[in-house]
Amino acid sequence: MRKRFYILFVARDPEGQLRKIPIPLHYAVVFLAGALIGMLSITGMAGSYARMLMKVMRFNQVRAEKEQLKNRYSRLEKVAEDRDIQVASLGSLASEVTALYGLKAQPLLSTGRSDSPIPDDQIKKSLDQFRLLRTSALNGGAAIGISMGRRNLTAADWLRLSEQPNLWPVEGRVTGSFGERIDPFNGEGAFHSGVDISTEYGNRVIAPADGVVTFADFNSGYGRMIEIEHSQGFVTRYGHLSSFAVTPGQAVHRGQVIGYVGLSGRSTGPHLHYEVWLHNNPVNPYNFLRTTMARASLNAAGE
Repeated sequence: MRKRFYILFVARDPEGQLRKIPIPLHYAVVFLAGALIGMLSITGMAGSYARMLMKVMRFNQVRAEKEQLKNRYSRLEKVAEDRDIQVASLGSLASEVTALYGLKAQPLLSTGRSDSPIPDDQIKKSLDQFRLLRTSALNGGAAIGISMGRRNLTAADWLRLSEQPNLWPVEGRVTGSFGERIDPFNGEGAFHSGVDISTEYGNRVIAPADGVVTFADFNSGYGRMIEIEHSQGFVTRYGHLSSFAVTPGQAVHRGQVIGYVGLSGRSTGPHLHYEVWLHNNPVNPYNFLRTTMARASLNAAGE
């Protein structure tokens, strides 16, 4: 005879009597299986809903990124258009300044076609020309080039002129020339490596160009001497000073006071002994004494 199994539930009725409710075991198994299937279905639905939410969030993120890229591309297009207009304007300005000051003609920007973007190398060239023109105007190079009356120069030539020691360190009369001369102390022939500029004791000595002070101390026959290293291989020396206004290692600018006229060292009276060296060789300073400080100030004011 087949055995049957039951699950008994015991409950108390309102009269306080215990009652037993038998449930066949296979009914309980069917109920538990149904409950388990229901739970699995709910879990699957919840997982599908979560995956759908993730996809929606990712879609919204991609759409936002697309809008950002679109806006950024529009801004870049506007920047590129503004840059082309600015470069064309700078090229026109450079051409006008070139013609106005008689600079050597330089090629204008050209794209080949009106609807083609301007190449980067031409943009860089145009900006470099503009910076050169601005620099030469600010540092006095333009005034120097114009004052020389030379018409076949470029902005780069102006810049090189402004970097040379072409400003008088003091204003005065040249009493000692460069080259062979009679030594005033022993009466014998000697080579004079600079020029002597006669001026009053204590007058200010200025730097004729930008540079760095490499020496400021007592140096035998020079007395109190200053040496400045400039660009393009130029070095200038200032002897017989009474005192210094700079120290070694200090950067100086064109027109800046560096010391004061004196008669220290082998000197017969107050004056400035001024030397110009180019690539370790002494050259005649008179070839570079083109502009006085007063004249430079007038030229700058005229600009």
